[in-house]
Amino acid sequence: MNDDTIRLVTIGRILRRRWRLLAVLAIVGALFGYGTSVLLLPPRYTAQASVLLPGQWEERELLTQVDIATSSAVVDRAAAALDWKGVNGTKLQKDVSAKADDGNIIKVSGTADTPERAQRLSDQLAQQFVTFATRIAGGSTDPAADTATEALRKQVAETNRRITELAGSADPGQTVEGVQARTELEGLRTGLQDAMKKLEEANPATAKASMVVMGPAPRPTGAAAPTRTQLIGAGALLFLLIAVIGHLAAARVSRRLRTEPEIAAALGSPFLGTVDVPGEQHGHRPESHGARDRLRRLLGTDTRWDLPALPRSGDEAERRIRYRRVCSRLRDQLPSPRDLLVVVPDGDEVARLAAGQLVAEAKGDLRLRIVEVPVDRPIVPDRATESGALAVLSAGNWTAAELAGVAEACADGGHELVGVVVAGTVRTGPPKTADRLSDDATLTFAVHGHATGDPA
Repeated sequence: MNDDTIRLVTIGRILRRRWRLLAVLAIVGALFGYGTSVLLLPPRYTAQASVLLPGQWEERELLTQVDIATSSAVVDRAAAALDWKGVNGTKLQKDVSAKADDGNIIKVSGTADTPERAQRLSDQLAQQFVTFATRIAGGSTDPAADTATEALRKQVAETNRRITELAGSADPGQTVEGVQARTELEGLRTGLQDAMKKLEEANPATAKASMVVMGPAPRPTGAAAPTRTQLIGAGALLFLLIAVIGHLAAARVSRRLRTEPEIAAALGSPFLGTVDVPGEQHGHRPESHGARDRLRRLLGTDTRWDLPALPRSGDEAERRIRYRRVCSRLRDQLPSPRDLLVVVPDGDEVARLAAGQLVAEAKGDLRLRIVEVPVDRPIVPDRATESGALAVLSAGNWTAAELAGVAEACADGGHELVGVVVAGTVRTGPPKTADRLSDDATLTFAVHGHATGDPA
């Protein structure tokens, strides 16, 4: 897969052959998302209050009001009014927001860890926003200025009352002086009323700053994003993607040899042929009872995922022909007596089965003995009666360095590698004919020796 393009069929193969491992990792990711929602991102609730701005407002003016609603001046006043323990305006700044909506409406939002606190926060923020914006529109942010304006209104009202009293106490008769006094007093009253009216019209607070909070904020019924469910789903998806990408990356950087010429070059020996091992035989391999092996079988990691689908093989007679041809090539290039050591990498179950079948097909003067060699520290028995060694292994399982170590172990034991046989797993089909096998076609496997023992 090193040079292959990653296709959907590759992703499908990972999902099909590693679904147990992926399911476990998805569950771990979901637990990770749940832990994140509990420890780092607990549920948060958002409430929203609406403030109406009467009159005509331009878009830039509305944006200015949005900035005012979330300014530190408003948020600090809201924090002081709420008086929550350990919460000040600076901490509250990240939990508030505002936006301009259609119809000259400013929507202010507050986020807290409970629905009740979120509702109180948004209500208080809206109230403080209206108060502060009104003061700004009135031309002063000083409360004393508001007090002076109100005192002026009261003073005008008191003057109007005194004018009424003076008009009533004037000469009630129809003398010229009485009529003239009442006329002057009414003129004075009219002048004061006109002055106050002009003052009110000239005041921007009267025209635009009469903002109205449109009721209390509704109490939120659900948590704000990211919710706990979203974090759990995101954790499961994240771990699943990491697992798939990890499989693809591992296959990309794999140094295992997959072709026959590469394997023969790594061992420094000629390639003699390929032989087939039925997948059914490979499935009945001896099972290890260690905890690690049981876990690998449970997760499905005891088999390779990156191998293509097994090719379909012919019947048993055709498979035996391949083994006999390999034996024939060995006889042609070996001197007499033809005793060989069949070297099989330890853990290569397909190669072990192929070596056993090869021993069964080797008749006459060709005598083969199997030894399993660990690739991490290969040791091959010293030479006795053998005239060389034959390497039998499967493709896609070993690196060039590992195979070079096996070749060096053979040379160290005095065995010359006379050839390489590559074994592959195939699917068996129904037998074509019943009479194609000879009477002595019963397969018997020779008992193999041990890599560290003496030659038999």
